[in-house]
Amino acid sequence: MYTQKLRPRRMRISPAMRAMVRETTLSAKDFVYPLFVVPGENIKEEIPSMPNCYHLSVDNAVKAAQECWELGIPSVEVFGLPEYKDEDGSSAWDMTSPVQRAIKAIKEAVPEMMVVGDVCLCQYTSHGHCGHLEDHYVDNDKTLKLLQKVAVSQAKAGADIVAPSDMMDGRVAAIREALDEAGYVNVSIMSYAVKYASGYYGPFRDAADSAPSFGDRRQYQMDPANAHEAIKEVDLDIAEGADIIMVKPALAYLDVVRQVRDHIHHPVAVYNVSGEYAMVKAAAANGWIDEKRIVLETLMGMKRAGADIIITYHAIDAAKWLKEEE
Repeated sequence: MYTQKLRPRRMRISPAMRAMVRETTLSAKDFVYPLFVVPGENIKEEIPSMPNCYHLSVDNAVKAAQECWELGIPSVEVFGLPEYKDEDGSSAWDMTSPVQRAIKAIKEAVPEMMVVGDVCLCQYTSHGHCGHLEDHYVDNDKTLKLLQKVAVSQAKAGADIVAPSDMMDGRVAAIREALDEAGYVNVSIMSYAVKYASGYYGPFRDAADSAPSFGDRRQYQMDPANAHEAIKEVDLDIAEGADIIMVKPALAYLDVVRQVRDHIHHPVAVYNVSGEYAMVKAAAANGWIDEKRIVLETLMGMKRAGADIIITYHAIDAAKWLKEEE
């Protein structure tokens, strides 16, 4: 009687066996949870296009950060809606703005938590673009000076990491110079090095009130068709002093994540963006998918593709589910 000697199924026979030979592991320690802070007090308002995500006043942002820490999530990234907007987005470096106050308050409440500041201008400018405008064109070099102010203000508030997401050329070098000159040599830069002009950002623009008032951002964000260009952007940002490299979005660009991971020895982050999140939530609400299974499988896919860090709105739920499985 013929005997099959090679039986890969032996390694799948039980939960204990599958766990023993598992190649990739997912942990709450992999996650960064995004927070949207707004002016005011005692505010917690659900974002319509992002169920279970909220606009939070600083006091409630602190509570959310504390919940993350208790679940084993080591980091939050702080986004904000300002009290005022103008042409150059000056509220982005105002120390009384919600982001700076939230960073400070979170670091005071949970000193060991890693706090990331999003360095961009779109939610602060009256026109919704990511920099200084000259005749409907975002002026790259004038924008760099504004980004320097934002990064330094966030470092002053207590940010451990600043994350420029604007896609201006030379921004990492400019921010590194400004941080060092201000005495923040130990503040790291997590560069949105590979940020595509994506349709997956729609719900975020609702959450951050950051939709451009005209045109789009294809002049400065990357063409979704390009992968070789991603490696060029990564190399430039590393040469300029980036400590962590990000690919955004994550799900439709896992091939790019793998190429970046194979190319560099820096930590690689991915952003599991709002559109990816909203699609899962909508399908789950209709009973079409098993939300827990889909979320954990998706996050595992990002980790398997090479991500060391996953910025995700699913972080709190995923951390709870992973704890249940321990």
